[in-house]
Parts: sequence; structure tokens; C-alpha cells
Amino acid sequence: MELSVYNIKGEDTGRKVTLSDAIFGLEPNEHVMYLDVKQYLANQRQGTHKSKQRHEVQGTTKKLKKQKGTGGARAGSMKSPVFIGGGRVFGPQPRDYGFKLNKKTKRVARLSALSTLAQEGKVALVETITLDAPRTKDFLSILTSLKLNNGKKTLLVTGEANKNVLLSARNIQKVTVATPIALNTHDLLNTDTLLLSEDGLKSLEQLYTPAE
Repeated sequence: MELSVYNIKGEDTGRKVTLSDAIFGLEPNEHVMYLDVKQYLANQRQGTHKSKQRHEVQGTTKKLKKQKGTGGARAGSMKSPVFIGGGRVFGPQPRDYGFKLNKKTKRVARLSALSTLAQEGKVALVETITLDAPRTKDFLSILTSLKLNNGKKTLLVTGEANKNVLLSARNIQKVTVATPIALNTHDLLNTDTLLLSEDGLKSLEQLYTPAE
């Protein structure tokens, strides 16, 4: 698959780059993508939910009434879950929702996500983006020139963390900036356009191309 390289003014430079089939030409594995996204979302959960059991609520433990002869059910404590203000049965307790996923599985999931974007024509290539100073207006101008300032989600992948680019893009809704090492399947599948800078593509290929 070939992509045309655009400059930050949105002009076609006349150069074309062939995407690696080892990264963008695989048959997507939907199940491993599901597992990787599931793990990502599980790791976002704080797991701090908590309800009080009967030994944690306030209330007397004195027997409320005599055992027999009242015409009602037996009752021994106000902390019983059957009373208002009593403990909760099988309520939520603090827990860690994370689970283990093998590195090879996560690698296949991310390559599957990249291949999915390529097959759907959602990958674009731009020259390396550099800004002299953090300025949101300048970054918006670049997106407008590339016809990406349309309210849809854009994921920009750069070769290395660029402070000026990060600061310029962080206040723009639906725009995310990441390096190849920080990419995850959730963000890849949750974008409308994967915008690769030339150095970002090079770093991506170095990261995911298997060593011979």
C-alpha cells in the first residue's frame, strides 16, 4: 500500500511511501483486539467502590423483640440486611479489575488495529511536524490545511515526544498525540484518521518490524 506524503500546508510533495505489509497488511484478528481493548478499559477502572457490611454499620446488636409470640419474623439485630440502615449483602468491595495479557497477544492486537485502519483508508502521511513554540492556533492551521479539522477524531503519531506539539494539541478536542511506543489498540480503533509523521512511521516500523 502506497501513501502520498503531504507537507504541513496540505500540499502533495509528490513523494510516495510504501507501507510495510508486516505492519499494515495483516489479516486483523478481532478477538485479540477485543482482549486488548478490554484490558485497557479494565485498567482505567479505579475499583474503589465500597458498601458496608453488617459488621461495619452503626446500630445496636440487642435483640429487638422476643423470639416468639409477636406474630412476626424473628429479629436479633438492627444491623441485619433486612432492615433499613442495615448492612448490604454481597455488596461491592474494593478490587483490581486488571488482568494479564501476554506481550505477543498485545503486539498482534496492535498490528491488527493498524492493518484495520489501513484497509479502511484511514491512514495519512505528513512530513515531520515541528513547531517553534507551543501555539494551538498554529497546530489548528496544520490540521485545517490537511482537512482534518472537521470535528472527527485524529490520532497523530510522531517519532519522539515533542513538547511544543504536545502542548499545542492538548486543548484541541478529538485530537491525540502519541509516540509509537505509547500506542494502544483502544486509541487506534477509536480514531477516524491515523496521521503519521515521517519520523513517526520510521519509528513505528523499527518498533514492530521483526529482527532478522
